[in-house]
Amino acid sequence: MDTNLLTGKTVIVTGGGRGIGASICQVLASHGASVAAVYSESRDAAEGVAEGIRSRGGTAEPFQADVRDAGQVADMVERVGNAFGRVDGLVNNAIAGRQNVEFDQALWKDYRDMFDFGCKAVVNTVAAVRPHMQAKGGGRIVNIVSELWNMGSGGWSTYLAGKGAMVGVSRSLAMELGPEGITVNMVAPGWMVTEKVDPESKGSKGFAASLPLRRHGGAEEIGNACLFFLSDLAGYVTGAYLPVTGGRISQMGA
Repeated sequence: MDTNLLTGKTVIVTGGGRGIGASICQVLASHGASVAAVYSESRDAAEGVAEGIRSRGGTAEPFQADVRDAGQVADMVERVGNAFGRVDGLVNNAIAGRQNVEFDQALWKDYRDMFDFGCKAVVNTVAAVRPHMQAKGGGRIVNIVSELWNMGSGGWSTYLAGKGAMVGVSRSLAMELGPEGITVNMVAPGWMVTEKVDPESKGSKGFAASLPLRRHGGAEEIGNACLFFLSDLAGYVTGAYLPVTGGRISQMGA
């Protein structure tokens, strides 16, 4: 069986220079995708991700755009199309701003920032890629949401305001874009190991021990979930919400 599930496909990954976004780029490229690693300010990081992919024989380039700006997004998508010849997939991962903040310390700007990334950025990117996908008879969109949407944890009201909007928009778009052959699915990460997490720390090991799978999952596992939704394996799946949490969501009864 061909393990290069995305050969010949081009996928845009927002927030592709760091953390989970970088891992998503790496996984998709390892399966044959031409990857556009989109960044707003972290140019060096995005270039590093692209260079690493190319050093392993893959195809990737960094592209700058503030996903909250519709004009910048439209220009970025056109540049991606010109560079790779097509746009097949989109992963909305970018986020910035204060996410974990107590309600009495939160500013309206914090909520607006999270809504901008959870809703406005999705509207901008989907509007820009849709004509490219329509022209070729379909496409794949994956929105990165959060396990906290299920858990309702205190101190995360700003973050969940944005992620809640993303869940709602995703579900509606799945219905609306389905007749065009465009699928819209969601991946909900738990606390994953990235470059900012020491898996040998007491906190990480304690967290791992609390999960049914008894391990602290890596960011590449979010990439694997995106790979599934972006590939032909998920051609009959849309509107789905996939927690990648080591079983924590099942524990919460959600």
